[in-house]
Amino acid sequence: MWKWFQNRFGTPTPAQAEGWPALLRREHTLIAAPTGGGKTLSTFFVAINQLVTDSLEHHLEEGTQVVYLSPLRALSNDIKKNLEESVAEISELLHAEGKSFHAIKVGLVDW
Repeated sequence: MWKWFQNRFGTPTPAQAEGWPALLRREHTLIAAPTGGGKTLSTFFVAINQLVTDSLEHHLEEGTQVVYLSPLRALSNDIKKNLEESVAEISELLHAEGKSFHAIKVGLVDW
């Protein structure tokens, strides 16, 4: 995962670097940063990392694992697109390394 992150983004933003330790410990975490400061990626990177780790260790259960609620449909669509691209890139990297894992699916539900 770190290899993918570095190839795609370079170095973490301050919000990511400061938020990741608490998120990795599964603590409730508030991340405040300006638009484009890496807040959304902070949480999704940790979530995807855990999903990939669980899958590689054969501990990933079927079903919904992560839920993200958004107040705006346009934001939800953007996040879905970004997640699909990220998951595809990570999947390609893992396949290139010969690693076997369950596919991570991204979905969007209208309420």
